[in-house]
Amino acid sequence: MQHAAENSTTPLVEMRDIQISFGGIKAVDHVSVDLFPGEVAGLLGHNGAGKSTLIKALSGAYRADGGEIFINGEKAAINNPRDARAYNIETIYQTLALADNLNAASNLFLGREILTPLGMVDDDAMEAETRKIMQRLNPNFSAFSTPVSALSGGQRQSVAIARAVYFNARILIMDEPTAALGPQETRMVAELIDQLKSEGIGIFLISHDIHDVMQLCDRVSVMKNGRLVGTERVADVTEDDILGMIILGKPPERNSGT
Repeated sequence: MQHAAENSTTPLVEMRDIQISFGGIKAVDHVSVDLFPGEVAGLLGHNGAGKSTLIKALSGAYRADGGEIFINGEKAAINNPRDARAYNIETIYQTLALADNLNAASNLFLGREILTPLGMVDDDAMEAETRKIMQRLNPNFSAFSTPVSALSGGQRQSVAIARAVYFNARILIMDEPTAALGPQETRMVAELIDQLKSEGIGIFLISHDIHDVMQLCDRVSVMKNGRLVGTERVADVTEDDILGMIILGKPPERNSGT
């Protein structure tokens, strides 16, 4: 499903001319990417290409040495993860960072528990809110009292996404969201992503899996050796085109300019 993201005037995120170096080595070398509401923008490249480093400047895990970040058209100062959250940016890491021994509701509200007037944790209220958001994101989810360690990969992914969205994420960073998931689980994540897109949430999807990107993304930006090879609409390129960008570091030649 192709989104008319190009018609949205103001990008949710614009990263302009970002530079990040480690000990004199340019991990990210003058890279610019953007993201529109209701769009999934893929970041693709070999390990060490710089895609995770670039996106960590947006999540607040790294500070860029140069360049600017704009959120909704306004210059943003993101120096740490707390700053990123204040801009409604949430990251869902491959490890998912869930507390295995706790159920979905306890994970959703971990560190932000709902309390009763007497100051006790209000489990009923937290479960009611969790059911509400799951109804919206993943209506088939029913394992509300199960520790998340017993959930499938796709269900765990649902809990992590629900937590981000419940706390008002508008910009979601997903790191390898289908790694180690089977076809059915991958389909569940694709449905979750479609739901988020329909709500106008923008998603940066970091992956090294071309199939993932072709299936889930509207546009893809390829990085190699810290540089941006190019950004293409997924509908306009083939897997071979993208492979060429990753391996050769060149944009596809046949651009019809449509």
